[in-house]
Amino acid sequence: MKIFVSFFRTFAEGEKLLESGTTPIWPLIVYTVAVLALVGIMIGLSYLLGQRHKERATGEYYESGIVHTGTSQIRFTAHYYLVALFFIIFDLEAAFIISWTIAFKDLGWLGFAGISVFIAILLVVLIYEWRIGALDYAANGKKIIRQMKTLNKVKNKS
Repeated sequence: MKIFVSFFRTFAEGEKLLESGTTPIWPLIVYTVAVLALVGIMIGLSYLLGQRHKERATGEYYESGIVHTGTSQIRFTAHYYLVALFFIIFDLEAAFIISWTIAFKDLGWLGFAGISVFIAILLVVLIYEWRIGALDYAANGKKIIRQMKTLNKVKNKS
């Protein structure tokens, strides 16, 4: 209990110290030690109280209750990684737009013009990716039919 009283007393005095430019470091050290002790206790208790068993399925992978079949080494196409990269890029742009909305009043019309150009560039890039087919993740039925027709024409000519 004395620790908490002295911590809050030091916290109240800390406001005075902030004004002078120096702050005590010991509350941070106490907090870090407390967190590490708590983590150590939780890990130690789970090790001591946890079940230990060796059954047939203990060493197998578990994914949402689905029975494991095959190997875990699945090959993903490069297109999967391309879509993941596009997601990361556009997600990052969302963070920029959200930060702009927070500072909207401070930025004024110049900030609005800047974010408008930014969104316009994003739309141009999105349309470009869509036109080149980078966002087509599954097979397109129309393209398959078109290719089959051209293959049939080539077969009929020969």
